Amino acid sequence: MDAVRVVAAVIKHHDNYLICKRPLKKRHGGFWEFPGGKINEGESLESATKRELSEELNLHLTSIGETLYVGSDPGSPFRIEFVEAHVEGEPRPIEHEDLCWVSLSRLSDFELAPVDHLFVRHLSNMEIISDG
Repeated sequence: MDAVRVVAAVIKHHDNYLICKRPLKKRHGGFWEFPGGKINEGESLESATKRELSEELNLHLTSIGETLYVGSDPGSPFRIEFVEAHVEGEPRPIEHEDLCWVSLSRLSDFELAPVDHLFVRHLSNMEIISDG
């Protein structure tokens, strides 16, 4: 089974991260995630991020930064690439059940989708290393 590339936008504002609650009828419905979606054939990471954030949250992508983490969703072909995203606008949950701005220390309090959970653990470890 070929991997399906997915982008997850890591949007940070005043030390808080934007997470969204997945639609109940989708895989991992009701779990929280970093927003994003499938990267279409021939589409760049930046183009996919721009399209997904516009469609899902009515946000305008101004730039992307580095890829912070890549993980595969167990039991699926999805390979999720977590990328720093810089945006303009106020997010609106067009496709999600809800959205929330959360500090790194509180992210683990949310029921995160499996790969998002692994990413948060990775992000927390990076933070410990940079503070140490």
